[in-house]
Amino acid sequence: MASLKEVKNRISTVQSTRKITSAMKMVASSKLHHAQQDIERLRPYADNVRNMTSRFLAGDAGPAAQYAPRPVHRVAMVLFTSNSSLCGAFNANAVKQLLHNVQTMQQQGVEIARIYTVGKKGAESVRKTGLPIVADHHNLVDHPAYAGSSVIARELMQGFIAGEWDKVVLVYHHFRSAGSQVLTTATLLPIDASEADGQHSAGADAYIVEPDAATVLQTLLPQTITLSLHAALLDNIASEHAARVIAMQVATDNADELLRELTLTYNKTRQQAITTELLDIVGGSMA
Repeated sequence: MASLKEVKNRISTVQSTRKITSAMKMVASSKLHHAQQDIERLRPYADNVRNMTSRFLAGDAGPAAQYAPRPVHRVAMVLFTSNSSLCGAFNANAVKQLLHNVQTMQQQGVEIARIYTVGKKGAESVRKTGLPIVADHHNLVDHPAYAGSSVIARELMQGFIAGEWDKVVLVYHHFRSAGSQVLTTATLLPIDASEADGQHSAGADAYIVEPDAATVLQTLLPQTITLSLHAALLDNIASEHAARVIAMQVATDNADELLRELTLTYNKTRQQAITTELLDIVGGSMA
């Protein structure tokens, strides 16, 4: 059995660790609050833009030819992770999903042209696999600016139009609530008119457009693609903070349980030591 000093040192260590995990939980909760507000503010606007685009795609304007579906031979992928750890299996699951998608595509004869990573953890993991990473935009995780998302979206659109890849896939965590984050694989490009929501099938006739629907669609499509990418970024950031809150809460609860066990062990050891001393005293007086 461990000595009183050893048990006391362990109690002190666990108490220090508990203070750290508790503080990290509060920090993550504060960041989650702001990240949740950001994604909740963006979603109505992004949904309306997508709905408007769906109406144009369902109408006579049709999908813009340069963003239309075509046979898939090469694929570009965007992986969203975090810059730091201590958020459970958040990053590991995202990387695992990406590798699963890559394996499935390669089995189908599809080449992985490039992988864009948003987050240091994803970049570190993917580099070990030897897959082609074009750039790591980890700065967007700490500073999620729309301008930064538009840079990536512009490169993806230019590559798609130039024929460098035939499909763009996003891998990220979709934020539903503080307790629910769904790992999602979504197609950013191409844009398929058949995926337009049925309730928006009225087409572009619901709008008065100038100069014409096709011209408006040419401007609207890049904005919709950029918004989808930026929404995925904000979704992933909110999911990261939510995952860290849960991980730190679990760590704090485990520390509390360990403290109870150590305290009980300390008291038992102390009582045993006192009993032993009393027996020694009694035995000495009777000798």
